[in-house]
Amino acid sequence: MPTTNAICIKWGDKFPSDYVNHLYAGVRRNIDGDLRFLCMTEDRAGIRPEVEILPLRSEPFDAALETALARSRRKGAFRKVSLFRPGLIPDLEGPLLGFDLDVVITGNLQPLLDFAPGKVCMRKDWVQAHRLRSIGHGSVFRFDPARHGYLYEDFATDPAAEVRKAHGSEQWYTSTTAMRHGDFAFYPEEWIASFKHDAFYWPPFNLFLAPRLPPQALVVCFHGTPKIDQAIEGYRGNLMNFTRPTQWVADNWLTPAPGDNPRAP
Repeated sequence: MPTTNAICIKWGDKFPSDYVNHLYAGVRRNIDGDLRFLCMTEDRAGIRPEVEILPLRSEPFDAALETALARSRRKGAFRKVSLFRPGLIPDLEGPLLGFDLDVVITGNLQPLLDFAPGKVCMRKDWVQAHRLRSIGHGSVFRFDPARHGYLYEDFATDPAAEVRKAHGSEQWYTSTTAMRHGDFAFYPEEWIASFKHDAFYWPPFNLFLAPRLPPQALVVCFHGTPKIDQAIEGYRGNLMNFTRPTQWVADNWLTPAPGDNPRAP
């Protein structure tokens, strides 16, 4: 069985290192065979030793990117474009399964690896789908650096133009660029769920019922509030996002990887 390659990126202080560790544990529990797990970051403090660190890159287009993002009133999501740089991982074999840090792994990940071989794969974005736009959501993505270097090269050629065309959205850029190259497939929507859109009960039912785990979900994405730890503990923001303590989130996020000390993340 080939090695599964997974990757994430962490910069700044938005997420502490334990988010990387919990993500590693979730992926490790839900793949068969060997795992190579990489994290691009400027600070490896607190990250478990099994995670292979890639230094956070300075790109030749950084200044142009910052100017373009300021004009679009967006921040640093385009940092993820560095993950697509050709030759970033010289000894890599096969595709990379990429994750944002604010996701919880809830099922076997093999279908995400096997689906539409050779394509860039993402789930359809929930918000853009309501606007009748077919745009990928970037919390879970699969690509092959040996095939999809154009995701970096097209952007590096004219970052200001790409930011403008993508409305300041990295996931818009990634999915539409792969579509333009005839090289994109949407994951089945039931495999990648949104906590807010797919697990949450609308008011007033959320006052009495804990969010449900969608039955076919392999990954659950957390965007906005509540965040993962808030969903575990329960969240009292307002009526629209009031959340009762959610045990399945705790079970899937806090359970150690096989072979770990039970007290470890």
